[in-house]
Amino acid sequence: GSKITVDSATLMNKAFEVIEAKWLFDLSPDQIRVVIHPQSIVHSLVAYRDGAMIAQLGLPSMKVPIAYAFGYPARLPEIAPQVDLSKLGTLTFSDPEGPLKQSLDLAMQILQDATHGFDSSAVYLNGANEALVRLFLEEKIAFVDIIKALRVLLLRHIPHKAETLEEILAVDAKARQDAVMWAEE
Repeated sequence: GSKITVDSATLMNKAFEVIEAKWLFDLSPDQIRVVIHPQSIVHSLVAYRDGAMIAQLGLPSMKVPIAYAFGYPARLPEIAPQVDLSKLGTLTFSDPEGPLKQSLDLAMQILQDATHGFDSSAVYLNGANEALVRLFLEEKIAFVDIIKALRVLLLRHIPHKAETLEEILAVDAKARQDAVMWAEE
């Protein structure tokens, strides 16, 4: 949908995946690295201590992860065509730069907050991002304002513990309110 398209364009979808990886796999910020891969064939890489890497490859489609979620732990047959390695060509990777790096920097800031025991920042980032994307889709702010506003709003946010559902919902509501107020400044 529209929000997913905007999050892909700002790379906020990748920023949130970085935050998810920390919590899902109990990783520290220095264990997570994002690279840009324009062909969208390599979906994840795991680096081992001995220098080996294992990659998950597939054609760019959400059919496989959705089918895997439905069939877990089994893999359902014939969901998507396999990658034809002989026709694949070159796979390229680069470090994120410029505007692409800005959303990932926000994610790394969130991971640093989490390392210090504060967990409200990820909730705040998500709520503010959702509100800002909505404002962009309503043509109330420019596309470039999304990341700019998130940087400003995160600087204003005081990271703290948010453990109960009520606390989490309060952080989310505050982030959305702050985003709207930022747009009106």
